[in-house]
Amino acid sequence: MPQQVPRLIAVFVVALAALIGARMALVPDTFGDLGHYRAAAVDSITAHPKKYAGHAECSLCHGPIAEQRLTSNHRTVTCEVCHGPAAQHTTAPMDIKPTAPRERGLCPLCHSYNPSRPTGFPQIDEVAHNPLTPCITCHDPHAPEPPEVPEECSACHGQIARQKAVSHHTNLQCTVCHEAREEHKVNPRANRPSKPVQRSFCGVCHAQDDLSGERIPQIDLRSHGEPYMCWQCHYPHRPESG
Repeated sequence: MPQQVPRLIAVFVVALAALIGARMALVPDTFGDLGHYRAAAVDSITAHPKKYAGHAECSLCHGPIAEQRLTSNHRTVTCEVCHGPAAQHTTAPMDIKPTAPRERGLCPLCHSYNPSRPTGFPQIDEVAHNPLTPCITCHDPHAPEPPEVPEECSACHGQIARQKAVSHHTNLQCTVCHEAREEHKVNPRANRPSKPVQRSFCGVCHAQDDLSGERIPQIDLRSHGEPYMCWQCHYPHRPESG
């Protein structure tokens, strides 16, 4: 037997013994009793004082506000997200008041421009959007729909607007390619704008037989990229990147 084999066995035995010893010394006694965690943790967590009351408790005294919130764009945002833990307030409502944030810094935590947020989520450039003015000056936090319907698509589609602004399509209005009813500005998810579904749509400007005289890239629709749709290779909001 090669001399390396006994040495490897000895190392393995020592490592196994160290592992078993560490487990016996460090793993809590109740670990594994109820699953792959320390069972006594349930009692430890239960012993912590309750900080949050839950929005159902808030509704008992603030019914009109709760009803207003449930029909607004903040219906999925619970009261304590903005007002902080309210368990103590529910037991002594006159003595302990929850926070009522009125500064400008809270709302941008969710609504400042961030390209990772879903398309259509209301976002602002907090430097340019009514600078230094508290958000609650124009928006009721319990029903935060804008006091005036945005006229520009960039109000909700900031990322796309920024891409298009530096592309060859910068001079195209969004409505050239998308038909959007006025209801889309009020309830965007229920009234989605249309999108082109035919190659011929891009051919209106880019087919070789276009006689507009403008310096627009021209292609033969019958041979160029057939049978794929144009947007499978060219991103419409920045087509030169395709």
